[in-house]
Amino acid sequence: VQLQASGGGLVQAGGSLRLSCTASRSISSFFTMGWFRQAPGKERESVGSITGTGRVFYADSVKGRFTISRDNAKNTVSLQMHSLLPEDTAVYYCRVWFSEYDYWGQGTQVTVSS
Repeated sequence: VQLQASGGGLVQAGGSLRLSCTASRSISSFFTMGWFRQAPGKERESVGSITGTGRVFYADSVKGRFTISRDNAKNTVSLQMHSLLPEDTAVYYCRVWFSEYDYWGQGTQVTVSS
């Protein structure tokens, strides 16, 4: 499975961006889909994830500002980001995983200026 992420860019603090990630083939509902990010000099961290049944998880730092969604018919997972902060600046990666199956996208840069 190949994952193609898009939607990153440069935005001012308080602005919004929407990231999308499309899989090269159908993703079973057994798979969890999610977004991770890695800022310079920091470890990669989970931002949010959504199971095949729609159960969602968010990192505390983004709760109330980010919304994750998936469209199984289009094999996509999206991340709507509002009220962006400079500390949200990072490379964002989409991921799809289940059991020993683990796929990552190539990353898309999000830069939030103060």
